Amino acid sequence: MAEVVLRDFGWRHAGRRSWAIRGVDLHIRHGERVLLLGPSGAGKSTLLAALAGLLPEDSGESEGTAEIDGLDPRKSREGVGLLFQDPQTQLVMARSGDDVAFGLENRGVPAAEIWPRVSDALDRVGFPYPITRRTDALSGGEQQRLALAGVLALRPGLLLLDEPTANLDPAGGDLVREAIARAHDRDTTLVLVEHRVEQALPLVDRVVVLAPGGGIAADGAPEVVFAGHGPSLAGQGVWVPGFPLPRHPAVAAPADSLVRAEAVAVRHRLPRVDLEARAGEALAVTGPNGAGKSTLALVLGGLLTPTSGRVTAFDDPRPPHRWRAAKLTQRIGSVFQNPEHQFVTSRVADELALGPRRLGRPAAEIRAIVDDLLGRLRLTALAGANPYTLSGGEARRLSVATALATAPRLLVLDEPTFGQDRGTWIDLVALLARLRDEGHGIVAVTHDDAFVAAVAGRVHELAPVRR
Repeated sequence: MAEVVLRDFGWRHAGRRSWAIRGVDLHIRHGERVLLLGPSGAGKSTLLAALAGLLPEDSGESEGTAEIDGLDPRKSREGVGLLFQDPQTQLVMARSGDDVAFGLENRGVPAAEIWPRVSDALDRVGFPYPITRRTDALSGGEQQRLALAGVLALRPGLLLLDEPTANLDPAGGDLVREAIARAHDRDTTLVLVEHRVEQALPLVDRVVVLAPGGGIAADGAPEVVFAGHGPSLAGQGVWVPGFPLPRHPAVAAPADSLVRAEAVAVRHRLPRVDLEARAGEALAVTGPNGAGKSTLALVLGGLLTPTSGRVTAFDDPRPPHRWRAAKLTQRIGSVFQNPEHQFVTSRVADELALGPRRLGRPAAEIRAIVDDLLGRLRLTALAGANPYTLSGGEARRLSVATALATAPRLLVLDEPTFGQDRGTWIDLVALLARLRDEGHGIVAVTHDDAFVAAVAGRVHELAPVRR
């Protein structure tokens, strides 16, 4: 059990002018279950990292105080469990069971208790494989379940969860929420960051909303917060139940074929698939975790060679994975499931300039492209920031912007709306709808039903893989 107290707390990452979070006064009592909300970039993930003791003094500037049971969080790590927004950052072992056992071994749990606790945690999150399953063979959603199992196995007094269902299919999300509910008792304090607000409400008894400029915008019982502040919070970009989202039906029928997969498969990762995407169309690729959606996105984007079958695109006799890099980036823009995997510079603006510069665009044209994309995706204030210090939602928008920088005719996006607040979600979906209506083709791997309803003209559902 843990009590959390923050007094005028703030944190600024090294090299950044603006504060990631500031002016937070918050008291979370023993055993409370708190849903932490706020617009993208308001500091939700930073606050969780602070409570987990993961903000070293030499990595930024702090103000005010943060305490867990009266101690600096850096001295309270033994009683805290944190699930990161990106599960890959906390998987450290080659085999799944060993990964869950790793934290228990580090905490000095008696050997006789470790494997029963490992098995119990894996069962609770619905992990579908034996403990010998290699962690690098898991899909993003499966890694998320495994990482959560590692946290639950520790039985922490303070449980911090950052978007625990973000990359999960609906059934997987239900299993994880059930696991969280079972994990919580009077001995566990819970702080949950989650954009699927309606599904998360049964897990919490309190809602705290961070204001975008600092401080707290609202705090109280969920029904009180949403009844009293609903329209205002929705206007600030907070996900509020009951507020409808705009839809963007296509203005014209799809045109010519841009990419076609015929009997395409990747051994152990993607069963046989037949699929076609056309200009002027948004195609959503859906299906359960582990069905091969992200693998298919890599194949269609020319970034992975299929084991069998054939991919043709843009009437080119050579498949995309055999094109030169310059031709590929001009024709197909890809957004990875984990945005940080495609960042290669130390400034947001440089990241956007990289593609056009490699294509030999004039300097004035590059500046215009960069400025336009920064504005369209609400990144202007972050132009000089290091991409690796962005929030999850900001990093996702940057990855989409880098894909757009070379003006490709086909966009292949893996979970494009991950980590977005209500406002940036609306902006991003409107941007993709406009590109579709201008004749671009969009293939989007997604678990976001609202995205599918808003912009997708067609859905291709991948079947569950038989293990």
